[in-house]
Amino acid sequence: MQLGRMMRRAANAVLPPSVFLALTGYFCWQATQGAHGMKSYHEQLQLLDQAHESQTNAVTEQAAWRRRVSGLSEGALNPDILDERARAMLNLANPNDIVVPYDKHDQLY
Repeated sequence: MQLGRMMRRAANAVLPPSVFLALTGYFCWQATQGAHGMKSYHEQLQLLDQAHESQTNAVTEQAAWRRRVSGLSEGALNPDILDERARAMLNLANPNDIVVPYDKHDQLY
């Protein structure tokens, strides 16, 4: 009888604190490593920073494309400049143009 009573007292002395420590450990682990813990929070902040950076890059690229497209409007294109650039890129000349050849080492100006 004494052994049973001693076992019950030992269980009553050890069981509640160990359950409390186990629950505390579980909640501490969840607060740091869990799906909604601090580690996950920092990962989400990094993803948010990457998303902001991607958005900034996309807005910058979109602005560049808007400038390029607005430059293609009919009023923005000068036919003479367009003709000059087309000839320069294709390395062609108009039959009515006067072509003055120069050496690679000669300066134009």
